[in-house]
Amino acid sequence: MGSVRWAFRFGAWNPTQAEWTLASRCIQQEEKERIGKFVFTKDGKASMAGRLLLRKVITDTLNFPWKDISLARTEKGKPYLCNEFIADPEFFPNFNFNASHQGDFTVLAAEPEFSCGIDVMKVESRGTPDIPEFFRIMTKQFTPHEWTVVKAEGTEWKQLEMFYRFWCLKESYIKAIGIGLGFNLQRIEFHPKTLALQQGVVTTDTEFYLDGKLDTTWAYHESKLDDLHFVCVALKKPHGVSDDITVPPTVFKELKFPELVSSAEPLLPEDASYWETFNKKEERPKGLDKK
Repeated sequence: MGSVRWAFRFGAWNPTQAEWTLASRCIQQEEKERIGKFVFTKDGKASMAGRLLLRKVITDTLNFPWKDISLARTEKGKPYLCNEFIADPEFFPNFNFNASHQGDFTVLAAEPEFSCGIDVMKVESRGTPDIPEFFRIMTKQFTPHEWTVVKAEGTEWKQLEMFYRFWCLKESYIKAIGIGLGFNLQRIEFHPKTLALQQGVVTTDTEFYLDGKLDTTWAYHESKLDDLHFVCVALKKPHGVSDDITVPPTVFKELKFPELVSSAEPLLPEDASYWETFNKKEERPKGLDKK
């Protein structure tokens, strides 16, 4: 297998009864129950897409039956595969995957050798009408160098774009190491060489500093899914392997629902009440613009 980069635009997905019922039958019972507890449908759709993407990448890349996959989460919430001996360790010594969702997209990255973490961020000013005040509140999340780069942008909107790009970079690292909340984000610093990212073009020249020292054991692949969404994949080779990072850039493929479930097998019986409950929920809190 090679690198896998998938995206699903859940913000534009208005599932039919048949689609939502099928999706809910193709995930584990505890996942179904957790998704069913979300108050708003946008959160349920985002999470459902993530679980389906994880199972799809295991089935499609490792040729392992969908119905036999067992997924769990670490104490910090990072998903992992419980099954043993799925992949030949000679060929897939460090099969690694990660998913994330925000804005309108759920995204996934998978690697046969590298550890990986992924994050997606939508640029939006909703909730932050005073951007300088928002930056003041978030001061401790970035280093002085990063704030210099943010504020060097010519307009407040461009500054906000750079802010979310940095946030995406930092979150991809946090998700790769799987430690969750509590990490001091000022310990990590990014120096982007390419200031403007483009849709369909993967940028790999951002430098990474950990505790003030340049760290070349990590690589960051950045791009845009559309005009508003930044996506970043953090990559690190396993211990004992050469520090050189040589993962070829891979452009994200946007999947539609039929592709998302093309390999799926039902694990659970039909549950009419699950659709009924979902269908009664609001998409998002009233009074908020579409994310």
